[in-house]
Amino acid sequence: MTAEIDYEAEYNNRARVPEHPALIAGWARDAKAWRERESFRTISYGPGARHTIDVFASRGEGDLVIFIHGGYWQALDRSFFSHLAAGLNAHGVSVAIPGYDLCPQVSVDDIIGQMRMAARELARHGRRLVVSGHSAGGHLAACLMATDWRSVDPALPDDLVKAAYAISGLFDLAPLVETSINGALRLDEAAARRASPLFWRPPAHGSLDAVVGGDESDEYHRQSKTIVDRWARAGIETRFAAAPGANHFTVIAPLADPDSPMTRRLLDLALDR
Repeated sequence: MTAEIDYEAEYNNRARVPEHPALIAGWARDAKAWRERESFRTISYGPGARHTIDVFASRGEGDLVIFIHGGYWQALDRSFFSHLAAGLNAHGVSVAIPGYDLCPQVSVDDIIGQMRMAARELARHGRRLVVSGHSAGGHLAACLMATDWRSVDPALPDDLVKAAYAISGLFDLAPLVETSINGALRLDEAAARRASPLFWRPPAHGSLDAVVGGDESDEYHRQSKTIVDRWARAGIETRFAAAPGANHFTVIAPLADPDSPMTRRLLDLALDR
């Protein structure tokens, strides 16, 4: 007999990691320091106050890397994550960090649409995109990887997004429906499935890396392994990795380190190595 899964315990990351306030405060501190140290520009992709992208540009070659922040589609903003551009910037790779509106003011579907508009704006700079993201941002990275870009804008190339690097991502949102997390998301079963890239047509090109913290819940591991397996069967290159000793909040720290395996993998993707 299969034991019933406690989805609240599996997906409530703030409850699982009691020290999360100090970790998030550390993000804000380090991000502010990076913005004060490094030059960057902010561009708009839409009419709203959050429809903006911070671009930490370097003069090196390679495709542009996007980092989409997490917060369960209902918390935080791009300003908490500026320092995560540091690892790739050290190698001459530019990093773009977009913002987006939050639930419940908008739906998850709306946020997916906003990230498509952000990618379309960045595509005007003439380079293909490597899309990374954490938590909700990992979900959004997979959504962009699986997007039919010609249906968004006939002028866009089919392979606009050449790779997705999803950190602690969710790809099937149905388990969230009966949890406290859904208070702001307001998903029903149909909306959850519609916003779940696991059930979309897999991309016809490119690659997907799905990375989780070794100390994250079984459900987070299952979600990443499931999409890696499904997209691999569809014929694209996939990788699954677990970062030893990392929880849901510490797993992204290596992005600020130029020599970390996480940064090195994104560097390889950006430079087609």
